Amino acid sequence: MKIGVDVGGTKCLGVAVDTDGVVVAVDRRPTPHGTEELTATVCGLARALAEQTGFDEATFGVGLPGSITRHGVLTSSPHLPGVTNFDAGAAFSSDLGRPVAVTNDATCAVLAEWHLGAGRGVDNVVMITMGTGIGGGVIADGMLLLGANGYAGEFGHMMIDPNGPSCPCGQRGCWERYASGSAVALEAKRLAADGMLEAVVAQAGSIEAITSELVVAAAARGDADAVKVLDHFAYWMAAGLANLTNAFDPACFVLGGGLSEAAPVFEPMLRQHVAAAVYASNLRPQPEIRFAELGERAGAIGAALYGATR
Repeated sequence: MKIGVDVGGTKCLGVAVDTDGVVVAVDRRPTPHGTEELTATVCGLARALAEQTGFDEATFGVGLPGSITRHGVLTSSPHLPGVTNFDAGAAFSSDLGRPVAVTNDATCAVLAEWHLGAGRGVDNVVMITMGTGIGGGVIADGMLLLGANGYAGEFGHMMIDPNGPSCPCGQRGCWERYASGSAVALEAKRLAADGMLEAVVAQAGSIEAITSELVVAAAARGDADAVKVLDHFAYWMAAGLANLTNAFDPACFVLGGGLSEAAPVFEPMLRQHVAAAVYASNLRPQPEIRFAELGERAGAIGAALYGATR
């Protein structure tokens, strides 16, 4: 049995996966603060799932948000405040008394989607997770790409404009400032301040209360101002995908995360912008754009698969 835990900013989601990749047990717990509390929560969740399905035969993997070394050290994380240079692999392994493989949560997600989801049948896949920020992972020639230090896939912090808006990472103009859920909300607030998006503002109660979910719902209803916001998002998403196409030449992109649920609204705009942005797009095959199939379980399933191969 393969046990995987995906640690998010608010919850830890754990799954037990059998040899066929079928999820046979699921559990979740709130994400605590502090390394000791995090260790107790992650290992308690993993142990409970393993005991349900056969602890002695289980392998363990954990996906964490942030920069993770090849040896399982979480050097920094925007979603786990105050957790730096945490040797998560050693802490989890010591607590469980079994080896625990640890890597980035988006790296886990691409592994899961490649084996069991939208990336099946393709040996060159780039996954983008679109939520509050942007994460990612790469399958290159049928192999999971970790990078020299384990940090591959931090696509959200590609610099799009050095004079752009500030990013929580400390830089300016990062891709996720233009093409994420928070970016959609920020663009909507900017337009609302100019007198647009009246229906969205009325629903939200104030300009500051506007969320990406409200904008997406309004665009799905045909609200012209909301559609304009999503076209702005699609333009900047395409700019990043074009850069990644030129860098990795993937056969397909898999788009996941919360914003992927809005695919029916922005997908046509995104495809147009990608075709316009990719170098020599009329002379080369275009990467497919697929949408993730495994939902919120992708990270946990991928962590289980990662743990079974390390």
